[in-house]
Amino acid sequence: ACYSQDYTGLKILHTLYDTCLKEGIEFLDEHYFLNLITQPQDDPKLDPLIKGATVLEITSGEVKQLDAKSVIIATGGYASIYHGYTTNTFGTSGDGISAVIRAGGYISDIEFVQFHPTALKNSAILISESARGEGGYLLNSKGERFVDELQPRDVVARAIFAQIGNGEEVFLDVRHLGEEKLMELLPQEVHLCKLHEHIDPAKELIPIKPVAHYSMGGIDVKRTLEVRGIKGCFAVGECSNAKVHGANRLGGNSLLELVTFGKHAGENAVAYSLTADNRSSDDTQLSNDRNFINGVFHFTNQINFYEKRDFIGKIFYHNAGIVRNDSNLKAVLAAVRQIQKELPFMGIGDKSRQNNTNLIEFIEFGKK
Repeated sequence: ACYSQDYTGLKILHTLYDTCLKEGIEFLDEHYFLNLITQPQDDPKLDPLIKGATVLEITSGEVKQLDAKSVIIATGGYASIYHGYTTNTFGTSGDGISAVIRAGGYISDIEFVQFHPTALKNSAILISESARGEGGYLLNSKGERFVDELQPRDVVARAIFAQIGNGEEVFLDVRHLGEEKLMELLPQEVHLCKLHEHIDPAKELIPIKPVAHYSMGGIDVKRTLEVRGIKGCFAVGECSNAKVHGANRLGGNSLLELVTFGKHAGENAVAYSLTADNRSSDDTQLSNDRNFINGVFHFTNQINFYEKRDFIGKIFYHNAGIVRNDSNLKAVLAAVRQIQKELPFMGIGDKSRQNNTNLIEFIEFGKK
């Protein structure tokens, strides 16, 4: 166990990365995951075997095949579908989860998305729960406290969402903690407020809104963390549904899940690989993915997919977000189906093969 102010996750990441460098573990930087490679077993009743993955080398634009006896998917969640209303990076678009679906694996509880109560209003940058844990208040435009700040995330997020729905602005107030204590306990949060909102939290209220933060659902896994439906493929972290969070994860438990199940998945993947079939797969998936990437360069690009990405983020947040009902969910479904029909008329404006961010973002959009 470890604790490091409001940097605990970052410190774990640094420690793991340093250990990988020390052990000489190879990183394939600037490679984008496309699809899993599987091979049917002789008995059609048995799950297909994992054989590797296809990736796009971003720097060259070349599609490659990576053969493997076992595979661990750790691609993160899918909360960036709430584009503009999420703490997640743009790339957290559920790529690993959708790849599992295409390969015949199972997913579960995909509707369980957690909304964090306190993100910066304009940038959706996360302000850690520790700000409330250290005594921060939530205030509306009238200066009133309207909820117990230490209630579970879903309760607090709904309370804030209701205030905003009633025309109120909502603020996090940590001024009473004093600058010295803020810099001792919450240095990262102070820096983020100054950088992204141009306010000093020691002297000013922090404007906030609740946004999508964590995906509890995901790839359905067994107790070994092997993906249900694909033999030799494992999933860990936010992309997997190991069923330890229920419908509402507690703060800090994602780190606990990673350090615990990461080791578990690694050990099981190694054990499986020791007895796995040594034969490599054919190049069918590689050929399909090369044809797809080549085809994208010839798509008509009549409809701007970036506008559709923004639209999806907005309609998901308002209709399939913190508060949901049947009619709103049906409206989202209808919108998604319409965009699926329009997808053949979308494409990319940048036709270069090397370092094409436009291409990566289009693939992320189209494969959500």
